[in-house]
Amino acid sequence: MPDTKRTATGVLGGLAGLVGLSAAAGVLIAATITPAVAITSTAAERAITMFDNLPSSLEIDKLMLPSNFYYTDPATGQPSLMTQFLEQDRTPVSFDQINPVMYDALLSSEDPRYYQHGGIDLIGTTRALLSNAGGASETQGGSSISQQYVKNVLIQKCEQNAETEYETDEAGEPVLDENGAAVVKVSRDQALLNCWTDATTAEGSEGYTRKLQEMRYAIALEQKYSKNDILLGYLNIANFGGITYGIEAAARYYFTTSAANLTVAQAATLAGMVQNPNNYRIDKAGGSIFGADGATFNKAPDGVIDEGANLTVLDDLVASGEITEEQKLAAADGYTSTKVRQLYVLSRMLDDGKITREQYVEAAVWPITPAINPPKTGCANAGGAAYFCQYVKYVILNDPAFGETAEDRQETLQRGGLNVYTTLDPRVQAPAEQAMATYAPSSIEMRQGTTVPSPGRFGSTTVSVEAGTGRILAMAQNTKFSEDASVAPDLNYSAQVYAGDLQFGNSTGFNAGSTFKLFTLLDWLEKGKSVNETLNGTLRLFKKLTVCGETWTNTATKPTGNFGGDRGRVGTPMQFTASSLNTGYFAMAEKLDLCDIANVATKMGVTQGNGDPIKMENLNSVIGTANVSPLAMAEAYATVANNGIYCQPQVIDRITDSDGNDLPKPERTCNQVLEPRVAATAAYALQGVMNGGTGNQGNPRDGTPLIGKTGTHEEIQSWLIESSTKVATATWAGNVQGGGDIFKTSYNGVRLSDIRYRITRDVQAAANAAYGGDRFAGPDSELTKQVLTDLPNVIGQTVEQATKTLEDAGFSVNVGDPVDSDQPAGVVGAQNPGAGKVAGGSTVTINPSNGEGLTIPNVSGSTLEDAKKALRSAGFGNVSDGSCTADAALGAQTRAGATNPSAGSVVNRNTSIAVDYTAAVCGGGGRGPGGGDDD
Repeated sequence: MPDTKRTATGVLGGLAGLVGLSAAAGVLIAATITPAVAITSTAAERAITMFDNLPSSLEIDKLMLPSNFYYTDPATGQPSLMTQFLEQDRTPVSFDQINPVMYDALLSSEDPRYYQHGGIDLIGTTRALLSNAGGASETQGGSSISQQYVKNVLIQKCEQNAETEYETDEAGEPVLDENGAAVVKVSRDQALLNCWTDATTAEGSEGYTRKLQEMRYAIALEQKYSKNDILLGYLNIANFGGITYGIEAAARYYFTTSAANLTVAQAATLAGMVQNPNNYRIDKAGGSIFGADGATFNKAPDGVIDEGANLTVLDDLVASGEITEEQKLAAADGYTSTKVRQLYVLSRMLDDGKITREQYVEAAVWPITPAINPPKTGCANAGGAAYFCQYVKYVILNDPAFGETAEDRQETLQRGGLNVYTTLDPRVQAPAEQAMATYAPSSIEMRQGTTVPSPGRFGSTTVSVEAGTGRILAMAQNTKFSEDASVAPDLNYSAQVYAGDLQFGNSTGFNAGSTFKLFTLLDWLEKGKSVNETLNGTLRLFKKLTVCGETWTNTATKPTGNFGGDRGRVGTPMQFTASSLNTGYFAMAEKLDLCDIANVATKMGVTQGNGDPIKMENLNSVIGTANVSPLAMAEAYATVANNGIYCQPQVIDRITDSDGNDLPKPERTCNQVLEPRVAATAAYALQGVMNGGTGNQGNPRDGTPLIGKTGTHEEIQSWLIESSTKVATATWAGNVQGGGDIFKTSYNGVRLSDIRYRITRDVQAAANAAYGGDRFAGPDSELTKQVLTDLPNVIGQTVEQATKTLEDAGFSVNVGDPVDSDQPAGVVGAQNPGAGKVAGGSTVTINPSNGEGLTIPNVSGSTLEDAKKALRSAGFGNVSDGSCTADAALGAQTRAGATNPSAGSVVNRNTSIAVDYTAAVCGGGGRGPGGGDDD
């Protein structure tokens, strides 16, 4: 077998006896360090050849580092840590950021000849090989710092590739349990533990192989890097128990200090831990901790030293008079196993002259006193900003830039050392958290302290965005954050981001209610229609709408009503918006296409909560039956405030890698989606909501111009969205699942349906204070002009025909009593107002004809006698003389003038008709010449 194919196991396994093994080990080490040594043993020569042929190039991967989420501290302008995501709690430091006493403690106890050997400690390694060959159950130490560094590098490589392993059948298919879940063969946690076990406790020939490979890598490592670099690398990669890695994290976690400020006693404690990190941990209350194998180690209670613990050093110090018995007991009343190990480190430091006798005594008598400072990990540790944090996390986990698969992206977040600088603004976030805490109960509080108990889960959220950028400034929620499935039954806890959607929050959104009317208003304006056009917004059955060019017919038998039982009115979109009149918006939708309205929502970034496009297919969709996210709605109103420019929401200002190099952040754009004149006119209408309209209660009254809109959906959801030209805030409060009537449920004396006003008011006030706000652009003159509508003439139509004609033209119809008319009985004989230009949506009264009406003919200019005959011929039986006007020039003639009632009037045939006339002589009751009675 060629030497290059032989393994260390094979070589060493062929050596017989302890003496041969020891000799081989000595020769190998000597040959590696001093190649000039003469080798005569054939076995040794082969071992040396095999050793030289082992891989020597060890690629040192980047450390697994926490990812950090930051926000900008407005007081300093500097980043402030929000939370971290990690598998290993590690903060790498430079060589001069570690107190030299830490180097002394480590080297004295682990590798005192570090700066003299070439990567392998001949004495220590030989001793370890002898021990292992003698039948030790575990491979012994003796490794140099360089070897230990190599071991940790290999462990990290293993950990980076550790994955859950599943049972498979003969065909390689996953084996499923009774619930259909894949059966786990090796969990990821176990795989991670195996990485450590395989690298540190392998037995027999595997241990020899590992040791030789460590040696080979260590020698090559020292040929490439300086001693200081290797020492620093080791202190940055080494495990100090649990998920604590590296000296800086260990100093912070165990003693709430930094590596630069470690004391002699603290440094000796930490140096002692690296030999068996989980056995010497001091991070559990009462001293009880659990090692990787589940072994328990306990603090000695009340000064009683654990049996077998070697604390004779303390007795010696008492005997020498350097400490008292009380000091001994205090020092021993600590983490006994760790204290024993610490005293060993201190004694080695003293022997090596690294510390003075006084320092030694001071450190030895010090009771190990941890000041545990756990890492701030996960969104649960982001405090009130937990749901903002969760949204940021979803953004990263959904961006392919951070990994091809979801698992890859999760690993990047946990290990990649990202520095994520978020858009959160504490000036808005803190008031949002406070408002949520003050006004919005948790589900448990709601059920226990409400006037009317409400079943199910009650929820509330508020979110604020910067109009000109889409930057999310704040996000707060009424639940406590937890991703622990065990607390899921507790309605106080949730990991859902109510402000987000399914992709960025695991939420499907909520019924938008009347806040959705924004898109009907915008489509109305885009069609060139005026907000001052008069429409019939009275309560009625809206029978037909246009949906994608097709006619939708309303099959309901009762009209959809208005809030509070309002009967509606004839009015304008300006008025309908301020009062949030459903029937007014139905009247607007009658003149539009619902698909066009949905398209407006789409181009403004609003989708259904599950990501599907908005669909509007019936009358009620106009008033917000679709489930949408509060964030999307906040962005829509921000678009109006931003002169029609829609900016995609963003929560990340900047991302860097662990070295500070900028990485591409998730792409977000701003686009003009509305004409500025449309946006300005919409803002003009929406200002009425906040100034005397339905949103008036939510106006902070700080002088900042605001637009806004309220919304409710039945008795289960409520909204208020308002915006300055700088910041938009959306607040939702309602039922998440199940739930009751929020209009009949109160908390601290306030109806749950009304907390939207208080929350939004406080949050927007904070945003206004931080960002200000300008006047909105003036409305477009064409889109605000008074509009008159053609009223058709329906005289002569049947009542049914006339009603349809008028309603199709947008008018409401009132059928009055029958009137005298020359039209046939039953058809429309009169209408008021008459045909012509009138205010759109007016009510038109139509009267059916009774068939008894006649039109008075025009008889003016004929003789009086001829006039009377003409009237009688027309059907009037009661004709008489009217007033006379004298005119001598007429001679014997008379001339008929006007009639009373006047010509053209339609009156009953029995109506008395008087004919005014002109004669040469009037008076005396007689007639002029030629006069006579026609009767």
